[in-house]
Amino acid sequence: MNRSGVVGALLMSLSLAACIPLSAPDCPPGFEPFTEYQLFMGRGGAAGEVVSDQDWDDFLATSVTPRFPDGLTVLDGSGQWRNGAGQVQKERSKILILYAVGDESSLQAYIDAISSEYEQRFDQESVLRVVDQACVSFS
Repeated sequence: MNRSGVVGALLMSLSLAACIPLSAPDCPPGFEPFTEYQLFMGRGGAAGEVVSDQDWDDFLATSVTPRFPDGLTVLDGSGQWRNGAGQVQKERSKILILYAVGDESSLQAYIDAISSEYEQRFDQESVLRVVDQACVSFS
């Protein structure tokens, strides 16, 4: 299979896997099952960096924290990706990590809203989103 065939097969298997509901993990005593969300949000644009530290702080305060007031983690990142025009882009990014319990469809709606708002507000092509199940303990 050529490279594009391998990539196509991988993308198809990933999209099929996305349709399978996540099941709660078997957690050890003292741990609880949570859903983990990671959002990778680029800070660059065609004209260079478009999301300043103040812009990010405002977005976090108005768009993320009201939806996930119990807590979250933000990491600074430096990454690269291939844009829709086929060019490799290098940029600073923010990595938002959230652990939550509750109605999965409501939580996913929050993640969708945060991603869409970020893309629109800062003219971004996409937000990379990862969802998984984790065992969590607060000690």
